[in-house]
Amino acid sequence: MKKVITYGSFDLFHEGHYRLLQRAKALGDYLIVGVTTESYDESRGKQNVVDPIMERIEHVKQTGFVDEVIIEDHVGQKIEDIQRYGIDIFTVGSDWTGVFDYLKAYCQVVYLERTKGISSTMLREKNYGIVRMGVIGTGRIAHRFIPEARYVSGSNVESVYHPKLEKARAYAEKFELNHCYDDLDGFLDSVDAVYIASPHETHGEYIKKALLQKKHVLCEKPMFLAKEEAESLFSLAKQEGCVLMEGIKTAYCPGFVQLLGIVRSGVIGEVRDVEACFTKLEKPDSRELNDPIYGGSFTELASYPLLAVVKILGKECRDIRFEVFRNEKGIDVYTKAYLRYENSLATVKVGLGVKSEGQLLVSGTRGYILAEAPWWKTRTFETRFEDNSLNEKYFSKYLGDGLRYELSNFVSTINGTNKKSGRLPGEESIWIAERMERFLNEEKRQWNRK
Repeated sequence: MKKVITYGSFDLFHEGHYRLLQRAKALGDYLIVGVTTESYDESRGKQNVVDPIMERIEHVKQTGFVDEVIIEDHVGQKIEDIQRYGIDIFTVGSDWTGVFDYLKAYCQVVYLERTKGISSTMLREKNYGIVRMGVIGTGRIAHRFIPEARYVSGSNVESVYHPKLEKARAYAEKFELNHCYDDLDGFLDSVDAVYIASPHETHGEYIKKALLQKKHVLCEKPMFLAKEEAESLFSLAKQEGCVLMEGIKTAYCPGFVQLLGIVRSGVIGEVRDVEACFTKLEKPDSRELNDPIYGGSFTELASYPLLAVVKILGKECRDIRFEVFRNEKGIDVYTKAYLRYENSLATVKVGLGVKSEGQLLVSGTRGYILAEAPWWKTRTFETRFEDNSLNEKYFSKYLGDGLRYELSNFVSTINGTNKKSGRLPGEESIWIAERMERFLNEEKRQWNRK
């Protein structure tokens, strides 16, 4: 008897799962399926699992292909199971090609081609289904999005749009998407929600068109560069009954959320100062260092430190002023923004041509919090006090590129299962847009003086 084993979450069971189990069974005589626990899924980066484990097990059994179901709940279990059950073939979807090659020392490893697209046939009796996602733009961040999306239950990326069809086609082929478009209306008809990863200045137009077709929107930062546009489109989203969310991934990552909880607990007393820095060195020929209107360090990077400021000190900022170093083209390569509140101060530092320590420092009346570089991924931070015996260090996972956290929040908000609402509400995105607008207006004045 030839024994086959495969593993998965099998959440929101769909046709892709059905076909994988069907083909797995065809590889041998006896099929064992390991269904993962929710806690194990979370530990390995899988986000947003919806169905309870007993329901997922029942869906697997109902296919009729499975001879035995086991539970997977810890790292290293696959080797244990292969040896315990005398497995001849380990199989899994082609999304994981190469990842499990280490198991070839124990049995044959087969990667099954994934089912492109999915069917909602098996989901129609649920109150929610799988969100069909589409990507607008094919740049660097868009290439990081697809590998992250596979870790989020309840969504499937099916389509891509780019004004130049050859770019959309190349992206679709690389990531095995069903559809590619240079026609925006056709693209929007094919999806339930969009992820916008296009240049900053195009965000508003794409968001508006998507919302008018009742599509949910997750948009990369900075989502808006002007307060009025931000207010208008959040109002439109509410009117159309759509989710509109800004993709500043730090807002959704576990470590940063934990840091905010400790700040709000009052353990460091009243916060009097926030210092947040984000710098990286860009190549001289990059878009960021050559676009005279939308390039520069502030529009590119300031969303992150501004997020920390508004999350910790709130929206009642009395004033903001800027100090800027510019390159020979007049583009800001290093900027400091000073924000004043009634009882506190904040400093934002960003740079594309100057490198500095990328830390977050939150100073209070009893102590302070230091999140070391890169704080925007918040893997570790420490509370520090006058009596250093009271210091405490905190650690948190930050998996992959972090985009899975914002996508998980987005999908669960769409489906009404979000237990983590308020991570980045619209009024905070509007606040950030207002600071962006203020900076751009200051830059225009500098150009006019010349």
